[in-house]
Amino acid sequence: MKIRPLADKVLVQRLDAETKTSGGIVLPDSAKEKPQRGKIVSVGQGQLLDDGTRKQMQVKKGDLVLFTSYAGTEIKVNGKEYLIMSESDIMAVIEK
Repeated sequence: MKIRPLADKVLVQRLDAETKTSGGIVLPDSAKEKPQRGKIVSVGQGQLLDDGTRKQMQVKKGDLVLFTSYAGTEIKVNGKEYLIMSESDIMAVIEK
């Protein structure tokens, strides 16, 4: 199955949670926070504007992004977990 987001929605694969603190303490599963970083898997065509044109998306497939804590809806496709969220839930693109 393949997912294609609509309008200004993006499909994000959440990156793995940190297993150690910066001081070297190993975190148990119960103490790990869900990461707010992910990789864009697919993007929609952009929001439809009143004049019939589409707003260009600011993110693209492959971008690493930071998003808000409660962003998106979690879904499972072929055993993998993804988030579908609005582009506005993305706060920044991580550049290397």
